[in-house]
Amino acid sequence: MAQNKSHQLAFTMYKIIGADGKEYGPISTDQLRQWVKEGRINAQTKVRPDGVEEWQLLGTFPEFSAEFPPSIAPTTAGEIPCKTSALAITSLVLGILGLFSCGITAFFGLISGIIALVKIKNSQGRLAGSGLAIAGIVTSGIFLLMIPVFAAMLLPALAKAKERAQTITCINNVKQLSLAVKMYSLDAGDKFPSGTNWCDLIQTNVGMTTVYQCPANPGLRCGFAYNSKLADKKEGEVNSQTVMFFESGAGWNASGGPELFAEHKHSRTKIVIGYADGSVVELPRSQLDSLRWEP
Repeated sequence: MAQNKSHQLAFTMYKIIGADGKEYGPISTDQLRQWVKEGRINAQTKVRPDGVEEWQLLGTFPEFSAEFPPSIAPTTAGEIPCKTSALAITSLVLGILGLFSCGITAFFGLISGIIALVKIKNSQGRLAGSGLAIAGIVTSGIFLLMIPVFAAMLLPALAKAKERAQTITCINNVKQLSLAVKMYSLDAGDKFPSGTNWCDLIQTNVGMTTVYQCPANPGLRCGFAYNSKLADKKEGEVNSQTVMFFESGAGWNASGGPELFAEHKHSRTKIVIGYADGSVVELPRSQLDSLRWEP
């Protein structure tokens, strides 16, 4: 039976559509095999046996399958080649990266996933990857929902960093004010400036007027007050640990004592103090009662 079938196939005649679009034949099986070897026709050549009305690709005929390597064999009838959507892959990657970007990339991952799903649906099977797109959308959505959580975690750290930067600026400013007082006293017989106009008296020694300002009270011309107990005192008469400058919101040329702390607008739990010897410290408000005000 197998010999009879092979014998029948050997004498089957075919018609083909040439590269020029014209119909040729009838052509024998052996002749077709010869033309395949010569490269004149290939697996994509349209062929139909005698007595058959429908044209088929040569590579789909079992009797010619041995003539073509599997890697170049054509798809079967009705099969549409497809590829995975790059947008779907991008969506999933951006969604996962949302973990490391505090959800920022997740926004773009969500958009990419939605667009990928629409394109896959409209591709009539030419695009695959709907599962990846859905995974990207879900992952991105989760991290977008977590943005408020990330913000709640970051805001306290940012506030603390801002507060620390303000403190450093205040410390540097008080150090420069203390140096300006020292320079003034050298020209005034070792006397501290008076309390009524101390800002004006040391201004030539300060340099930039921003030294008078406190970052927590940017609208004030001066964010520090001067201990009025030091006014016109000689340096030798003053204990080095006596308060000289402290943060206050009382304004330009403000001088006095602890009562001026009430004018301070900081929300911090600490405050910057400058001593008579020029040293500057940051103290908790709980220690303010232990400060020395009398020379």
